[in-house]
Amino acid sequence: MTKISTMIGLMAAAAVGITPVLAQTVSDNEVPTTSLNIPGNVQLYGDAKPNVYRPSATVNGEIITATDIEQRLALIRIANNNVELPAEEMQRLRNQVFSNLIDEKLQIQEAKAAKIEIDENVVNQQFARLAGRFKQTPEQFTQYLASKNSSAAAVKQQIRGEYAWDRLLSRNIQSTTNVSTEEVEAIVKQMNEAKGQDEFHIGEIYLSATPDNQAAIVENARKIIQALQAGGSFQAYARQFSEASTAVVGGDLGWVKAAQLPGSMAEAAAQMQPGQLVGPIEVPGGVSIMLMIDRRQVLTADPRDAVLSLKQISLDFAPGTTEAKASELASQFAEATRNIAGCGAADEVARSLGANIVSRDNIEMRALPAPLQSTLTTMQVGQTTQPFGAANEGISVLVLCGREMPQTATAPDLEQIEQRLLEEKVNKRAQRYLRDLRRDAVIEYS
Repeated sequence: MTKISTMIGLMAAAAVGITPVLAQTVSDNEVPTTSLNIPGNVQLYGDAKPNVYRPSATVNGEIITATDIEQRLALIRIANNNVELPAEEMQRLRNQVFSNLIDEKLQIQEAKAAKIEIDENVVNQQFARLAGRFKQTPEQFTQYLASKNSSAAAVKQQIRGEYAWDRLLSRNIQSTTNVSTEEVEAIVKQMNEAKGQDEFHIGEIYLSATPDNQAAIVENARKIIQALQAGGSFQAYARQFSEASTAVVGGDLGWVKAAQLPGSMAEAAAQMQPGQLVGPIEVPGGVSIMLMIDRRQVLTADPRDAVLSLKQISLDFAPGTTEAKASELASQFAEATRNIAGCGAADEVARSLGANIVSRDNIEMRALPAPLQSTLTTMQVGQTTQPFGAANEGISVLVLCGREMPQTATAPDLEQIEQRLLEEKVNKRAQRYLRDLRRDAVIEYS
């Protein structure tokens, strides 16, 4: 079913097959058509108090406090490498967090009404896994969260919400959602007809704009891009800021063709390489920030589908190593590994450097970071990559020991297609389910 994506996407797996839903433009003289009885020339009466941010609320009798909101904001800062945002951006994010907490309350309440028990062992296991990502014990991670103005309770409550919603959807929606053979065959036919066409796996953060606020929205998009370039999580920012329906899956559009994208995005995608971030790009109704996760040609063999045998030589930097010392060590390491004569000589070079060496077979090239993919694609067996690493961790090189190239394009995987279609249907029904919960909720702000 769905996956637990605690800490604003840090533990999320990539979603598949989501088609982008963008806002539609409306001309200055055009009144949008709705099923509501709203006059064309609307006049507002009274003040704007209902739109003023309030720091707490009760949702069907259960309280959300200002502390809950601030602790969740702190989690987002942690997930984004403690990047500080401008005050106006923080206020927007605070409003979004408030909205997310309301949804979370509704999801947990609905699960309880359906007599779904939240297994605290699962909650604690997920918390321990997250602590492990930070190379800490659960106790150490609890202290770390407190030092960042958050708490273990905030993380565990988010896990509970996601776990409860996952179980609820599994019981009430997935169990009654089916994909027919005809639907799968239609997708296979489309793929065969599109053989050889470029296909892009794209992440998007979409921000709606009007002619009046276009400049401000573009500036806000630039600030988000700066935060992402400084190490922020794309999924985290998409979840909190994107106004497209794909925000719930971290902005993941899945695999799309140029014809499925607005013209400006299609033009940009054609020039982008995996891992590249571009924007803001003007699109109908606003602007978008694009991340090229991957690209391929439909049903066509790709060198990056190769399976590799590698040796990795790594030199760890001692704790407290200065940047200057790290640079010196990196230069020595690069010189010593530059002319390694094949994998057979790699062990001796590693010993001479006091470095670690590991051998790995059956490594899918696509599982490696985009810069390494580009390098390995052009390398011959026995050659060595340029050094890579981080000043606070160490430095490494990869030696290419073998490459199994794809001979033919892989046929469509019917099981994967069926699973993707099932997830699309479940996600759409889940959105309607949550919409109904919001509509029926009693929410009092204070």
